[in-house]
Amino acid sequence: MADSNFIDYVKIQCRSGKGGAGSRHFHRAKYVPKGGPDGGDGGRGGHVILRGNRNMWTLLPLRYQRHVFATNGESGGAGRSFGKDGEDRIIDVPCGTVVFDAETGEYLTEVTDDGQEVYLLRGGRGGLGNWHFATSTNRTPRYAQPGEPAVERTVILELKLLADVGLVGFPNAGKSTLLSAVSAAKPKIADYPFTTMEPQLGIVAYRDNRSFVMADIPGIIEGASEGKGLGLRFLRHIERNAVLLFMVPADADDIVAQYEILLGELTRFNPELADKPRVLAISKSDMLDDELKDEIAKTLPEGIPHVFISAVTGQGLTQLKDLLWAEITDESNQLQLSNITHRPLDGHHRVSEEDAFIFEPSAPEPDDEDFGADDYDPELDDFEDFDDDIYK
Repeated sequence: MADSNFIDYVKIQCRSGKGGAGSRHFHRAKYVPKGGPDGGDGGRGGHVILRGNRNMWTLLPLRYQRHVFATNGESGGAGRSFGKDGEDRIIDVPCGTVVFDAETGEYLTEVTDDGQEVYLLRGGRGGLGNWHFATSTNRTPRYAQPGEPAVERTVILELKLLADVGLVGFPNAGKSTLLSAVSAAKPKIADYPFTTMEPQLGIVAYRDNRSFVMADIPGIIEGASEGKGLGLRFLRHIERNAVLLFMVPADADDIVAQYEILLGELTRFNPELADKPRVLAISKSDMLDDELKDEIAKTLPEGIPHVFISAVTGQGLTQLKDLLWAEITDESNQLQLSNITHRPLDGHHRVSEEDAFIFEPSAPEPDDEDFGADDYDPELDDFEDFDDDIYK
C-alpha cells in the first residue's frame, strides 16, 4: 500500500496566523501641537481553509505537505494605518473529506461539495490602535491592544468516497467482476484473494440516460472491524453509500452465515451502517438451476431484497439495477444519508504509520516591534467587546 497513489488518510499540522498588534503612535507634524493618538489597527491573521475540489480523488498532495501555516497579520502604523492582513492558506481536498482532531479523535467538520469552503482554523483578529481609547479625560492613551494569538491544531483528514452503492463481500466474491460488467471501470481481476487493494469507482448506466456510482472496496474477512485483512482501512468508504450491496457467491458453504458475518463486521465498525438499505446478490449463479435457486431463496433473510446474478453471462444484472435504483431514489434513504453521523476515531480506526508521524517543533516567532508586554492595559485585553466586522 505504500506505493499506491490512493491516499485516504493523512495527518497534518495546521496553524492560523496571529493578529497584528495595534499601534500606540502619536501624530507628529509641524504647526500641529498635541496631535493626539493616531495608532492604526493591526491586521487579521491568515485563516486555514479547506476547499472541496471535484478534480481530486486522493489526499496524496498532503502526504508531502505536512505543515500548513498561515501568515501573521502586520502591526498597525501611524496615521491610523491598518496593518496588512495575513495570507490565508487554502487546502484543496477531494469531496467527501472528513476532519478529525488528531489528539482526541473528535469529529470536527467535512467537505462534501465542489468549491465548498470550510474554515478549519480562523486567524487571530488584529489589535486596536490607541486612537480607539482616546476619551475626554484620557487624551493621550499610551497603550494599544495586542493581536489575538494563532491557533494551532493537529488534524486527521479521512477521505470517504462519495458513491451511491457500496459493494460488500468476502474476497473472491465477484465484486470486481460485477463492477467491470456494469460500468466502464477496469478493476484488477484474478483468482486469488485480495485482488482489489484500493477502492474502485464505476458509473453504472441506467434507463433514460440516468446513472449511479458504484464503489468496490477490498474484500472483508471475519475480524475486519478489529484490524484483520484490508477491510478495516477501507470500511470508512461505505459510510457514505446510499445502499449496501452484499455479494455472496453461490458456491459458499453457508450463504446466510456469510451474510451475517459481513453485516456483523459493518455493525461493529459503525453501528449506523446497520440502518442502511441492503440488497443481497447471489453471485456466480450461472452454475445453479431453477430448483437450486428456489431452495436457496427459502433460506435467505426475510425483508432483504435478493437477486441471483452472474457477471459473466449477464444473468440478473438488469433486475439488480432496478432494485438498486429503487433504493437509491427512496426519499427516506436520501434523508438518512444527509444526516450521516461520523464515528470518532479510536485505536481500531487509525492508520499506525500516520499516527507515528512526529512533528518537529518550530522556532519561536519574534514579537511585534510596535508592541511590548508593557504597552497595553490588561483591562482592555478583551476582544469580545468589539464588533467582529472591524476585523474582516
